[in-house]
Amino acid sequence: MLSAAIKSFSQVFEPSFRSLLFKALGLTLLLLLVVWIAIQGVVGYFIDLPLDWQDTTVSIVTGIGALIGLGFMLAPVSAMVVAFYQDQISDLVEEQSYPNDRRGKALPLGESIVTALRFVGVVIVANIFALMLFFIPGIGQIAFLLINGYLLGREYFEFVAMRFMPTEEAKVFRKSQGGTVFAAGLIIAFVLAVPILNLITPLFATIFMVHMFKKLRTRRNLPV
Repeated sequence: MLSAAIKSFSQVFEPSFRSLLFKALGLTLLLLLVVWIAIQGVVGYFIDLPLDWQDTTVSIVTGIGALIGLGFMLAPVSAMVVAFYQDQISDLVEEQSYPNDRRGKALPLGESIVTALRFVGVVIVANIFALMLFFIPGIGQIAFLLINGYLLGREYFEFVAMRFMPTEEAKVFRKSQGGTVFAAGLIIAFVLAVPILNLITPLFATIFMVHMFKKLRTRRNLPV
């Protein structure tokens, strides 16, 4: 698993993935900027202070709040961004690393949108819960890793699996490999928790789960 993670991390910066990386980074940063501006607007609207005090107060409050909030927003924002490029990323990994294997098929547009929206919704709810525990020493950080480890592992793995098999079969296969998928999800969650590196999480996670899917199928002597 660690060798697959290291290989996936190195592939993120390869020339063939670079354009997708820049597109994903650009969209993520743009969406986070919109969130930042929205936070400032909401705080400024509800804080009723003299004008000379208001700018300073809003800056301090939004500066602290946004740093914490944006950290937890990265998961759902990156989930939305990656939905646009997951199939392209998976195709590239399969083409470069598994040229002799059967290629996965892109999900139908409707199913892809529903899957992405469900994923984003689940991640938002989970991170709200983790944010509530953030200020309890030790618990918040562990909750962040465990919750996102489970969710990210499940969703990214099932996405890759659904390119090769029906949805229900993909879910059954993921459950049969639950421990391994969760451990892989923890690696993704750890990357998500590291500042700067968390910006590459969607690309890394998709590449990583393609490799994990292929390894688990081979381990069970199933056709790849």
